Amino acid sequence: MSFIDEFQANIEALPNHLRRKYALLRDLDKSLQGVQRQNEQRCEKEIEDMIQRIKAGNVTPDSSLIKFSDDALDEQKHAIRIADEKVALASQAYDLVDAHIQQLDQYLKKFDEELRRERDVAVVTGTPATTVENNGKSGRSGEGKGGRKKTRLATAAAATATAAAAATPSGMDLDLPVDPNEPTYCFCNQVSYGEMVACDNPNCKIEWFHYGCVGLKEQPKGKWFCADCAGTQKKRKGR
Repeated sequence: MSFIDEFQANIEALPNHLRRKYALLRDLDKSLQGVQRQNEQRCEKEIEDMIQRIKAGNVTPDSSLIKFSDDALDEQKHAIRIADEKVALASQAYDLVDAHIQQLDQYLKKFDEELRRERDVAVVTGTPATTVENNGKSGRSGEGKGGRKKTRLATAAAATATAAAAATPSGMDLDLPVDPNEPTYCFCNQVSYGEMVACDNPNCKIEWFHYGCVGLKEQPKGKWFCADCAGTQKKRKGR
């Protein structure tokens, strides 16, 4: 089993774990709202009683008797305990996702090291390196500088994003940190996402582009050049 297969096997259980934690969060939130409503009603009634007793002259405004009942204070403490449990569950969900992200980072590092070893062996033996499946462009067998690495990075990152999106209930977002080391591509200088196309100029400085940024809706047929490289190609032909 490759490390990518191992990661996919490990992440399969993540959606169910997150669903259970979100279900507990919803139950706690419902319970908390009930306690808060009950406490608000009790406190409002006790405040009204205090005002009536002050008007009747039974107590003075600075009397030590002007305080909430033990029942009202107990309800407030109970609400705080439920809120603390909600924070703990949210932290557990965050840590669970973060652990898988760190694991993916480790696997991508291993994958990068394997690619480097593969290229070194190919240089020594003079044989072509193994083509990685699911290349970004049909018929493009890992051409271009770092092409295979970029394709696999996009594929693995997309798998993680899909699993996290499926696990997140509607209306509830996970505030996950963005990896500052994530490579960027395209004219927009953003990370890889969705469908991407590779420029067929081996010396292209950018190489990979988002479909939307270059006006594509489907995989182009034949060779495709970005706007910068297309201009260079025309100049060469015009000489």
